[in-house]
Amino acid sequence: MKLWRWRRANGEPATATPPTVSRAAPKQVLKPVSPVFIWATLAGGLALDLLPWGRTPLVPDFLALALVFWNIHQPRRVGMGASFLFGLLIDVHDGALFGEHALAYTLLSYGAIALHRRILWFPVLSQSLYVLPLLLVAQLVSAAVRLWVGGASAGWWVGLIQSGIGALLWPVVTWVLFAPQRRPISRDETRPL
Repeated sequence: MKLWRWRRANGEPATATPPTVSRAAPKQVLKPVSPVFIWATLAGGLALDLLPWGRTPLVPDFLALALVFWNIHQPRRVGMGASFLFGLLIDVHDGALFGEHALAYTLLSYGAIALHRRILWFPVLSQSLYVLPLLLVAQLVSAAVRLWVGGASAGWWVGLIQSGIGALLWPVVTWVLFAPQRRPISRDETRPL
């Protein structure tokens, strides 16, 4: 019990002023997420990555963003196994070294799961500062694997730009993927919540 409440309850004058009420918008209670929606968004991220963008610097890795989002918000439903399988699918599509993206996405998911409680403490804009290193590590691991097997390393900077664009898009990704879970604003007067 706060000191000023205790003093007021016992008849003593309260020397401390009561705390002010924050005018910030209250956090919204979300509906449970549907597993079908989770896997549909992951398939949508895969489909966006399969489009013929090439190595365009302004196009982020949509599948990596979706994997990071779901590993942060639902780590028990989407794990490293799903990331590994999606990485193998990207490897087959790109004709890359088999397991290159699988390793990168698995490390990305491990980092997101390891940091998910810490990341959720921050507002969405600050979360993008945590997402940027995760995306950078995935791109650098992929580039390191290509270098290790003697592949070309001329476009390594494209991955860095894609990671930066992905971190900038993090608030948009969060808003879009949370959209189906938001409850309607209209209140029912017969229910207490």
